[in-house]
Amino acid sequence: MKKNRMAVWVGLTLVAMGAAQAANAGGRPDLVVKGLKEGKPHASGELLVKYRDGAAAADRQAVVHGLGAQKLDTVRRGNGRTGEIALLKLPGNMDLSAAVQALSADPAVEYAEPNWTYQHHAVSNDTYSTNGSLWGMYGDAGTPANAYGSQASEAWAAGHTSCGNVVIGVIDEGIYFNHEDLAANIWTNPYDPVDGVDNDGNGYVDDVRGWDFDGNSNNINSGGANDDHGTHVAGTIAGVGGNGKGVAGVCWSGVKLISGKFLGRRGGSTANAIKAIDYFTDLKTRHGLNIVATNNSWGGGGFSQALQDAITRAGNAEILFIAAAGNDAYDNDATASYPSNYPNANVIAVASTTSTGGLSSFSQWGRTTVDLGAPGSGIWSTVPKSSKGALVSGYASYNGTSMATPHVTGAAALYASTRPGSTAAQIKAAILDATVPTPSLQNKTVTGGRLNVSGF
Repeated sequence: MKKNRMAVWVGLTLVAMGAAQAANAGGRPDLVVKGLKEGKPHASGELLVKYRDGAAAADRQAVVHGLGAQKLDTVRRGNGRTGEIALLKLPGNMDLSAAVQALSADPAVEYAEPNWTYQHHAVSNDTYSTNGSLWGMYGDAGTPANAYGSQASEAWAAGHTSCGNVVIGVIDEGIYFNHEDLAANIWTNPYDPVDGVDNDGNGYVDDVRGWDFDGNSNNINSGGANDDHGTHVAGTIAGVGGNGKGVAGVCWSGVKLISGKFLGRRGGSTANAIKAIDYFTDLKTRHGLNIVATNNSWGGGGFSQALQDAITRAGNAEILFIAAAGNDAYDNDATASYPSNYPNANVIAVASTTSTGGLSSFSQWGRTTVDLGAPGSGIWSTVPKSSKGALVSGYASYNGTSMATPHVTGAAALYASTRPGSTAAQIKAAILDATVPTPSLQNKTVTGGRLNVSGF
């Protein structure tokens, strides 16, 4: 086996596998190479390698040595049933596309792919308006009224403001957890008290409010004011309502938010996104935590079998993966946008709409790949502000499918809170079935409609 493998390494930069052979290998090397040719951003020289189930340690080591690579991290530990996912650093002169294709032929490797880089899907909006600033929460029968809002205010008027016993994972930047409009709805980990010990054995010491996978720290606000995007998303899901301050999220109280920070100042990697998704899956499967959904307001990388597999594991645990469609104003049916384009049944892809019911000028769409629209233009929510060297509670208006996505995530929490035991499929169906037909979304989304939580 070693002799055959070494023959592959020698020809890495000279020979590529045929397209048919690549298509029959593990994963989708054809899509991976396509993403590289399209210039999708990725960490230079880094490769995610998923070893086949049962691959021996000697075979895994031979892959590393054969490439002349350095192992940077174990993204997902293997065992007797599942193969390890490792993050490798290749030598500087090695062609990444050729390495991906060659490894696809190795009997010890299921697939290999770049460590794609993702960015959040938001754009700052500096225009301030005090009138109708929370239009995304309004309905057509409330005061103030906006028929193109999510109709959350009508659910509130009917007495449904609490999302008790529901937990949401925010996979994003960090969250300013001391914000006046968020602190009451931030999760505190009962399984791992702050004592310098990994009490629950998940590999993360004192993950009291979640984990910073980018900085490998339990401080989910280690980026300070730079965590504005994650904090803004959190406020739309679960800004405290009825307290006379700032904004109100779809869920006013009861809901708990856990931070899975993986976006840093330079974006986030596939490796850390996988860790974040698996973190929430583990919390639910091992502890029975009622994690209904994760909010994923980010994108930009190419196809990743490893990331799709992590989303599949979350789906098997009945966790929805609610994702932003993207901000580059193109058809996702024609050009895939990940992660929202993964065909997993637990994915809900969200486009952005304006306060007058139009598809936002920046929003991507897809008749078969984007499920619905939700308010995403001119959305006010919570952010950290720097004042005299300290962080304080602030508010800002942003645009983006990033802002549309948490409206849908909040809707999932609102629905699940009064229907305990609902499956991910049932929650998704309820959200899509309740949409309001909207001309700007006809033939642009699966439902042809916009979010409506009035009956939740």
